[in-house]
Amino acid sequence: MPDKASVVTRFAPSPTGYLHIGGARTALFNWLYARHTGGKFLLRIEDTDRARSTPEATAAIFEGLEWLGLNWDGDAISQFERSPRHAEVAREMMARGTAYRCYSTIEEIEAFRGAARAAGRPPLFRSPWRDADPATHPDAPYVVRLKAPREGETTVEDVVQGTITWKNETLDDLILLRSDGTPTYMHAVVVDDHDMGVTHVIRGDDHLTNAARQTLIYRAMDWDVPVFAHVPLIHGPDGTKLSKRHGALGVEAYREMGFLPEAMRNYLLRLGWSHGDDEMISTEQAIEWFNLESIGRSPARVDFKKLDNINGHYMRQASDEALSAAMVPLLKARGYDVDGAISDQLTAAMPGLKERAKTLVELADSAHYLVAKRPLALDDKA
Repeated sequence: MPDKASVVTRFAPSPTGYLHIGGARTALFNWLYARHTGGKFLLRIEDTDRARSTPEATAAIFEGLEWLGLNWDGDAISQFERSPRHAEVAREMMARGTAYRCYSTIEEIEAFRGAARAAGRPPLFRSPWRDADPATHPDAPYVVRLKAPREGETTVEDVVQGTITWKNETLDDLILLRSDGTPTYMHAVVVDDHDMGVTHVIRGDDHLTNAARQTLIYRAMDWDVPVFAHVPLIHGPDGTKLSKRHGALGVEAYREMGFLPEAMRNYLLRLGWSHGDDEMISTEQAIEWFNLESIGRSPARVDFKKLDNINGHYMRQASDEALSAAMVPLLKARGYDVDGAISDQLTAAMPGLKERAKTLVELADSAHYLVAKRPLALDDKA
């Protein structure tokens, strides 16, 4: 296990949409562990999928992290810009004999898999080019494949999931470089993590099988394998995997719903991590207490009522001036003219207003009478 001060974690989102709540929690756990150990927290944008990666989505990730207060060390790294380095490592692996050129066509691979299925064998492709004499190589397009071990086992010691072992016969010779020379995700991640000096890979447990295959790439290059911590995914209130039908998922949506960043940090922390029976955990306490061993093995469920309660707690703790300042953009977005005098009135009224409100939106609703044009429009009930 690396020395604490040398800990390097990373958050590596794909810029194909907003920063969703699961990604935000992954970022938080990586940030907290780096800050707890006095190490570094790095940001890498995995933008190799050029068709789906957009500058707008990258900007949304930056904004979401900045709003949550998760500052990263150094500049964000673009995976796409590192493509020449990924290709260089693949060539080095071929020179080492741990990777090879495969000239099999898609049709040949499908025929192989079809025959395997018909014979009752696993449809794992076994390339005829794995041990071919280079003199027999045709002048044709090829992919570069990892020469994965066929015998024995690959074991990952995961801080959260425990010891997990795969039989090597169940792992394929995964593609490192496509026929156009671009790297695959699996290969690029390992090269980037190694070059960035990442010591701890903390991510969702949907990447657990990737850990076995990526371990083989580390070993093929004689590189140190990082410490893995695969965190159970977040589920919806009904116990199924969190999806859009469960409600607002983007961090910016929670911001628009009037939640405070410190409340979101506390809430996300408690989705899968615990410290005794503590519910209200300040950021300072979280940095002091956070460890990987206290991450639970069961999926956490979102609970919007709990988020409301946590946010209400942080609003009551906040200074009147800070809450007034946070409300001004909300009120202006509603078309109200908020000048200095109004801001002073908001601050003066805040002790009474914030006692009942759970979100900034509720706070803005209850402050309506202070900013509305006179005379106030009263309904029949009033």
